Amino acid sequence: MNIILLGPPGAGKGTQASRLETTRGMVQLSTGDMLRAARKADTPLGHQVAAVMDSGALVSDEIVSALIDDKLGTLSPEQGTIFDGYPRTAAQAESLDAILAQHGRKLDTVIELDVNEDALVERIVGRYTCAKCGAGYHDHFKQPAVAGVCDVCGSTEFKRRPDDNEETVRTRMAEYRAKTLPILPLYEARGIVAKVDGMADIDEVSAQVADVLDR
Repeated sequence: MNIILLGPPGAGKGTQASRLETTRGMVQLSTGDMLRAARKADTPLGHQVAAVMDSGALVSDEIVSALIDDKLGTLSPEQGTIFDGYPRTAAQAESLDAILAQHGRKLDTVIELDVNEDALVERIVGRYTCAKCGAGYHDHFKQPAVAGVCDVCGSTEFKRRPDDNEETVRTRMAEYRAKTLPILPLYEARGIVAKVDGMADIDEVSAQVADVLDR
């Protein structure tokens, strides 16, 4: 299967994609990860990506499409794919259809992680990690058993992502609503959109996703 996980930043797309990789052997195609990997690669495309990113400009649809095309070429036909962070626009949605067709694939399902914006802001702004081992915590939902001490490794050093603040999160969500949500009707017209409760417990979200894929 080839699926898209759709939802604003922090909705849990990465978590669910990782679980599908483990449980179903699918491959997550995260454009963010692919761009970072390409930037480090000593290839013509990698040099092009690095130049664009270093200039502060947005990476073009053509470059992103080329990265996806290259990645699909490395996969066996039996491996399913999960698109995370792409497509973001109607133009990218059209490009994805063309790229999949070139590799003998088609898009099977679009799963929208439905979230409450205010609750999602609280979820994102409150999260932090252990600076040593990376264990995740939250101001309200998951604090260490002993205040200020990591449950996993005992470190007392913690960190937060600099962009995990309310202003940045709400700006990202507004951008998602303006640019990405408008592609949903394209897929709804095909009858391939399914909505799951992105605010549910992680295991419950996984169960809902599995139910969609097993229909």
